[in-house]
Amino acid sequence: MPSPTPVPPRDRADTPWRSEGAPPAPPAKRKLPGGGWRGLVLAALIVFLLTNLVLSFFNEGDEPTISYTEFSKQVSDGNVSKIYSKGDAIQGQLKNKQPVPGGKADYTKFVTQRPAFADDQLWSNLTAKGVTVTASPVVEQRSFLANLLISLAPMLLLVGLWLLIARRMGSAMGGMGALGRKGPPKPVELEAGAPRTTFDDVAGIDEVEGELNDVVDFLKNPQQYRDMGARMPGGVLLAGPPGTGKTLLARAVAGEAGVPFFSASASEFIEMIVGVGASRVRELFAEARKVAPAIVFIDEIDTIGRVRGGGAGLGGHDEREQTLNQILTEMDGFSGSEGVVVLAATNRADVLDPALTRPGRFDRTVVVSPPDRDGREAILRIHTRDIPLAAGVDLAQVARTTPGMTGAELANLANEAALLAVKRKQRQVTQADLSDALEKVQLGAERPLVMPLEERRRTAYHESGHALLGMLQPGADPVRKITIVPRGRALGVTLSTPDADRYAYTEEYLRGRIIGALGGMAAEQTVYDVITTGAENDLEQVTNIVRGMVARWGMSDRVGKLTAVPSDGQGPYGLAAAPTTLDAVDHEMRRIVDECYEEACRLLREHRPKLDALAEALLEAETLDEQAAYQAAGIPRLAK
Repeated sequence: MPSPTPVPPRDRADTPWRSEGAPPAPPAKRKLPGGGWRGLVLAALIVFLLTNLVLSFFNEGDEPTISYTEFSKQVSDGNVSKIYSKGDAIQGQLKNKQPVPGGKADYTKFVTQRPAFADDQLWSNLTAKGVTVTASPVVEQRSFLANLLISLAPMLLLVGLWLLIARRMGSAMGGMGALGRKGPPKPVELEAGAPRTTFDDVAGIDEVEGELNDVVDFLKNPQQYRDMGARMPGGVLLAGPPGTGKTLLARAVAGEAGVPFFSASASEFIEMIVGVGASRVRELFAEARKVAPAIVFIDEIDTIGRVRGGGAGLGGHDEREQTLNQILTEMDGFSGSEGVVVLAATNRADVLDPALTRPGRFDRTVVVSPPDRDGREAILRIHTRDIPLAAGVDLAQVARTTPGMTGAELANLANEAALLAVKRKQRQVTQADLSDALEKVQLGAERPLVMPLEERRRTAYHESGHALLGMLQPGADPVRKITIVPRGRALGVTLSTPDADRYAYTEEYLRGRIIGALGGMAAEQTVYDVITTGAENDLEQVTNIVRGMVARWGMSDRVGKLTAVPSDGQGPYGLAAAPTTLDAVDHEMRRIVDECYEEACRLLREHRPKLDALAEALLEAETLDEQAAYQAAGIPRLAK
């Protein structure tokens, strides 16, 4: 494909987006805000005239003009030291200060005018009184250059303040200048020569790469599609949980196709002033068209792309809606020949406005899900390319024990392992570093908390209750680690992860999850006949699971096969369903939890020796791995 055309020079660089992959714009001359040079010259002229006027007043007030009679009197009194005369104008200086006639201040230097009809013996009097007649003026006047510099100083100060304020306002409120600006759009400083992200940097989501390869091929070979009469989708929406690599995918598409990439967060378009966001959207798409083929990426588009109609501002349209309307207009105006493809990312595709996701705008929605086990292993290999690994490191084993983790979480895991290796003065990252880093990520950092023996024993029974019920429940996730070392906000943690990725859950499995989560509380009540606050997080998990079972997944005969509570918990009039339905949901949730709690207490009473043995082993070792935990409980580890 031909290389993109250079970006023409423009006059401003305060864009709210970032870009890469195109040649940089030549340096442009900065234009002054306001009326430009014409306004600046006019203001300078006004300041110059006012300054001269003020200085003339000051100059006149320095040497008072006295009457010739007063001057003759001072000569007669012998109080004049020297004078200078040019024509009938006389400048002079007194020996002693005298009050200005009719004024309050004293003076020594003065100016007077000798009348043409005066016939006094001035020269004789001056000679008799010893007055020196000088050849240079007594009062030295400033030169024209000095007056010019003094008069220009306020103007230069004004210009400096003007430029400073304009620059600060331009950087802090760049969008406000766009409201009334005429002329070309704001410039984009494009990075050239920097390494581009490609599909080689993306792993674990091969099916998504296949969807986006169409976009790459269109950007590389647009003529083939035109010859076939095909139109490339104007927009592709990347939807998925946080950390799954949506932004990385968008950059990889641009890098693979070798086209400029403009990226911005949707929130960066929003300002307090209505209309600024729409103006910025217009400029962004105008810049992308200039260097087409190109990709425009808008992250977190649900910030401005939510369904319209709620909470309108002045005139029925607030800033968010105007920005969304402008995006809709820009995307609807695209034709297949422009070569500008819009990619957007969101975690909440369900709340987007239908006008945004209709064909012709975002024609294609690509779901980016967390990677499977093979994908996690590939992602770990990418993020450990620059990390020296020891010979015994098994990334496949790490991938097996990290189900549900996203690409961002796996990258953080590799980084935490490298940080631990540096802290331990090692030259390579070992399997133990990865295991400890995984514990830190999943369980939290250890806290140096000293607990009384009785509280440690109660915590040991609490965690043993979780673990033992997880071992006894058919189909439950295997117990990987138990610890009573305080981590994060928890006094102890039991980690259970499946052997293989799960994509659908049965009612039996979910009930087993609830029984396991209630195991800590059941163990405390079975052994100590008390209930403590340590089960707070357990009860939150139980509530989320049982609410989904009853209100979303149709696992209750009384509520029926319907969705009584949406995933976001919202509904008309502030209610997710009718009050009677919500009462039924509440009743069924309590019934299921009560049944599971009774089952948990029954199992722990029946296997009390195993519970005691596991708690004692935990008190002694503080942390038990998978093999040690099953051995202490006397339960064989079976593949489930």
